[in-house]
Amino acid sequence: MRERGWSELDIILISGDTYIDSPYIGVAVIGRVLETAGFKVGIIAQPDTKSGGDIQRLGAPRLFWGVTGGSVDSMVANYTAIKKRRKSDDFTPGCINNRRPDRAVIVYSNLIRQYFKNTAPIVLGGIEASLRRLSHYDFWTNKIRKSLLFDAKADALVYGMAEKTIVELARAIDSQDDFRRIAGLCYAGRGIPPGFLELPTYSAVVRDKQRFAAMFRVFYQNNDPLTAQGLAQLQDDRYLIQNPPPPYLRQEELDAVNELPFTRAVHPYYREHGVVRALTTIQFSITTHRGCYGECNFCAIAVHQGRTVRMRSQASILREAVQLTRHPDFKGNIMDVGGPTANMYGFECPKKLAKGPCRDKRCLIPVPCPQLKIRHDRQITLLGKLRNLPGVKHVFVASGIRYDMVMADKMGREYLNMLVQHHVSGQMKIAPEHCLDHVLEKMAKPPVRSLLKFRELFNSLNRAAGKKQFLTYYFIAAHPGCTRRDMEKLQKFCHQKLHTSPEQVQIFTPTPSTYSTMMYWTGIDPFSSKSIYCEREKRGKEEQKKLLTDKRLKPQR
Repeated sequence: MRERGWSELDIILISGDTYIDSPYIGVAVIGRVLETAGFKVGIIAQPDTKSGGDIQRLGAPRLFWGVTGGSVDSMVANYTAIKKRRKSDDFTPGCINNRRPDRAVIVYSNLIRQYFKNTAPIVLGGIEASLRRLSHYDFWTNKIRKSLLFDAKADALVYGMAEKTIVELARAIDSQDDFRRIAGLCYAGRGIPPGFLELPTYSAVVRDKQRFAAMFRVFYQNNDPLTAQGLAQLQDDRYLIQNPPPPYLRQEELDAVNELPFTRAVHPYYREHGVVRALTTIQFSITTHRGCYGECNFCAIAVHQGRTVRMRSQASILREAVQLTRHPDFKGNIMDVGGPTANMYGFECPKKLAKGPCRDKRCLIPVPCPQLKIRHDRQITLLGKLRNLPGVKHVFVASGIRYDMVMADKMGREYLNMLVQHHVSGQMKIAPEHCLDHVLEKMAKPPVRSLLKFRELFNSLNRAAGKKQFLTYYFIAAHPGCTRRDMEKLQKFCHQKLHTSPEQVQIFTPTPSTYSTMMYWTGIDPFSSKSIYCEREKRGKEEQKKLLTDKRLKPQR
């Protein structure tokens, strides 16, 4: 601020992560977007919550405080699926989990008010705020909580990726205009705006799990810019008002965001405090698209990023890759080229782009919809161009692929062969999650037959290439609908069909705003309305995981 001659900042952003200036870090993106729009922005990362030294460092902002828990919900970052405190944190210098408070958004909001009386508005954002914007089930207290907007006593909450919303909000506050009509924003109101849908009240969903399920279904169906209506929910004596989402960024806008002048480094102030492990993964990786039409029931990407895939242009991606080659720390390896699912780049359903997602069916489950027209040719072309850039030695696809999509495309074999030849670093990650159809159905994952066909093709292509590369399988234990007996069958399947003892096994964590979490809380399959088994005991969850990870159980070849 002194070097720039600034006496005050327009906006101060507070984050639960250390500050990494990267297009993969939400607070960095929002900061750069606001800076580009002409605002003076400061960022305070992981402030000390026991004193005012950090929070007062930059003074008070002229327009608003922006508060985020970081790249991960703070409760997920701090606790395992069996509620054991995590010792490490990839987003903290030194990797020790000692800087991020539980319920970080609430703690930081209270910290601001403690040291700044009658200050500028407090605006919540990021994944923690986005997924807790309505009444939601909280696994760590085992109860329904109110909107984070109310718990944090904030003035507004922006949800989703929020670049358009945050700039429009900053301009509205700067002009002293009413910001309550801005798309992608939540606020507290005394009445229901015209045309908004009224959800069951907070008190009703606390008492009645069926009402909670009904509320979630309406919430889930009203997240797409082309079809969503505004939502209102009475919580005590005020309404939580959720405005419809803004239009998705156009390709040129998405290109511009990813090409902002990120340093791709930890800020020098925080770098002095130790290594930040997350930087290793993201420093020389490239995002090609946003959104996911996979809609796995345990995943919140569909609610936060959207069910429609938006793609960057190849020209923009190549420009970013060229910039990577000029970075002083670049050694020739682009560590990942992808998105939530790498092989969703390059195509979308024309009907969805024009009218929004279908309400009565999904794009990939139980089988890929013929309207989607799966094609890998554009990613094949893109990866080929990246490989041939001067200064690039290797280009890896590490963000995971959908094997059912590979098997559904007539170019799938060519695509997979290209990955095997050039873009796999010893292991390829895939996420079947289970092998039994009734459990996969609860997860919204593809039937196991496509996994076996994919495995056979992957192995044959590796043999032909003379390479020893392997598939790494990700599985989930104790998902709603999964019993101990189901895990025993999965263990047998892994040993007899996959010839492996899996190491990448996680216990299902009920995170806010997913269908799987709704099933866990209600014990109801929302698609059939039938009761389902949910393992809720810590010992039972651990036993389900142990069935797959116990090394004394050898694979059968």
